[in-house]
Amino acid sequence: MNPSPPSDEAPFSRYASVLRPGLFAGEVHWVTGGGSGIGRCVAHELAALGATVILTGRTEEKLQKVAAEIAEDGGRADVVPLDIRDEDAVKSAVHAVVARYPHIHGLVNNAGGQFPAPLMAIGKKGFETVVANNLTGGFLMMRELYLQSMQAHGGAIVNMTADMWNGMPGMGHSGAARAGMANLTKTAAVEWAASGVRVNAVAPGWIASSGMDSYKGPVREMIPKLKRHVPLRRLGTESEVSAAICFLLSRGAAFITGVTLAIDGGAPLESPLFPIADHHRSITFDGFHRSVTPDVLKED
Repeated sequence: MNPSPPSDEAPFSRYASVLRPGLFAGEVHWVTGGGSGIGRCVAHELAALGATVILTGRTEEKLQKVAAEIAEDGGRADVVPLDIRDEDAVKSAVHAVVARYPHIHGLVNNAGGQFPAPLMAIGKKGFETVVANNLTGGFLMMRELYLQSMQAHGGAIVNMTADMWNGMPGMGHSGAARAGMANLTKTAAVEWAASGVRVNAVAPGWIASSGMDSYKGPVREMIPKLKRHVPLRRLGTESEVSAAICFLLSRGAAFITGVTLAIDGGAPLESPLFPIADHHRSITFDGFHRSVTPDVLKED
């Protein structure tokens, strides 16, 4: 666990959050998968709003880079390399962090991953790996942070699901895991309410994030065309997802628990029975000063 002290020279932050400055001052929030993509963005916004951020992921180099960015912007982040699928490692990591920060105010269960494949081509190992990435690991983080901190102090959890409402053809393993996370969110919201813990989830649709560059072949060719199937006729930004997550972590969401908030531009509602003309009327919010357009979208 390597602390990154705030810089005395850098301005506190250049992140243009829609939430009030200092919202999370004095709080500690844990972000899994914080080394890239949406997790990196969320970590920056939380730090910009005053939180000390615990960054978790499997690749320490990526985490250290994000921690350095946050420090340069005047925030604070600690790095905890961790494979959330490893139960013993999760228990140990949470124990070490809670020894330093007894009250973990929030958990953003962002870590995950999948690969494109039709169901008939997915083996048992591949299926179980994706479920472990997107469901089991998140459960372990939730459980241990609840047992070791939130049960005594309260807190807020935001889980990551996806636009899986109509199934996920081509990624059935991920769809199954994400649907499981949505249901797990509801169960935890009920069981942990008496401890002052709120549990919600977000379900991003097609978001312009670095993860898009990991896809190859036909899937990569399809990505620039996705906006044609969204009523708002564009992809979402990382900061549009982060804004929702940070709101759900905040006191403004104090009476919201057990819900999954879709952040998808209305994509599941698109219907050939009501064709929508191409347009450019949707206003984009991009408050993340360090956001980078994925290479695959530059090719469009």
